[in-house]
Amino acid sequence: MVRWRSGTVTAVRRRWAGAVELDVDLPDGDRMRALAYPALVGDPEPGDRVLLNAGALLMGLGTGGYALVVALPDRLPADPPQAADTRAAGHLVKARYTPLQPILLGVDEEASPHHERLAAAESVDGMPVVTADLHSALPAILAGVHADAPDARVAYLLTDGGALPAWFSRTLAGLAGHLAGTVSVGQAFGGDLEASTLHSGLLAARHVLGADVAIVAQGPGNLGTGTRWGFSGVAVGEAVNAVATLGGRPVGSLRVSDADPRPRHRGVSHHSLTAYGRVALAPAELVVPDGLDPALAAEVAAALAPLAARHRIVTVPTDGLDAALRASPVGLSTMGRGLDGDHVYFLAAAAAGRHAARLLG
Repeated sequence: MVRWRSGTVTAVRRRWAGAVELDVDLPDGDRMRALAYPALVGDPEPGDRVLLNAGALLMGLGTGGYALVVALPDRLPADPPQAADTRAAGHLVKARYTPLQPILLGVDEEASPHHERLAAAESVDGMPVVTADLHSALPAILAGVHADAPDARVAYLLTDGGALPAWFSRTLAGLAGHLAGTVSVGQAFGGDLEASTLHSGLLAARHVLGADVAIVAQGPGNLGTGTRWGFSGVAVGEAVNAVATLGGRPVGSLRVSDADPRPRHRGVSHHSLTAYGRVALAPAELVVPDGLDPALAAEVAAALAPLAARHRIVTVPTDGLDAALRASPVGLSTMGRGLDGDHVYFLAAAAAGRHAARLLG
């Protein structure tokens, strides 16, 4: 449950789109690193008293290792300028029935200027959609797309298995100008567009953002329990089904590693094998980077062999992808490992992006 703390802001540190990092002193003399979302709670300043949810920080969680500002009780932000007593400014409630539920304008609801277009939309018109189970794959996939199709418009769909606010992601902040836009779907929020489901989000990516390619992945901070089914990224299999339902071309970015110390994630992660092998009922094109170490390549091929009955296994050349990854506008990191620390993981994601670009013809 919630572990509450109250303290005083002593310093405002880094800022990025939608978030601000703070130092907060507690009455007992301790200091906490905290994160606030100004759109939800207002913009903290030194001297402000803040109420914190400190559970993730006290547990030592990696991605979520902040105390989160719940309120500035002595300096509440003003009401939003839009009327809140009608649906004219939107009625899409995200993080529903939690104390900080935002009420937003959904891209396809009646008050949206895009409602008529999306009400008539039934297909994404063969758009390639890359599905990945970790947020860290996003910039690598994007690098792979733009390595071969530098002018391709790429949209990102933020699903709700990890961080709900898009503002938490410094990666997204750094990719501003490199993406056609972000659509936050399900309970996630804070994107350029808001959608209630992945299906409506995919349609919005195609018909509102004008995307040539889309990438679907959860936000940072996935949940895993060390079991086959207890991992938030298993939903990537359902993403394959959604893409196929809407007439898209699902491209599976496989989680491949020769650096992860956990045996279940070496070669092809068991999470990828479960998502694509057990959850995805529609066929996808699963991408394997060419030129892997022979022993790793054999391990990957053996792991994917049972999936070939449903999916198409595609080997993609990797020439030029290392340079594209090193030119990424944001740093690459997965589970604390950078590009050189887990090169195969990022190469596999970039290869999936390259394959999606080549499907554009």
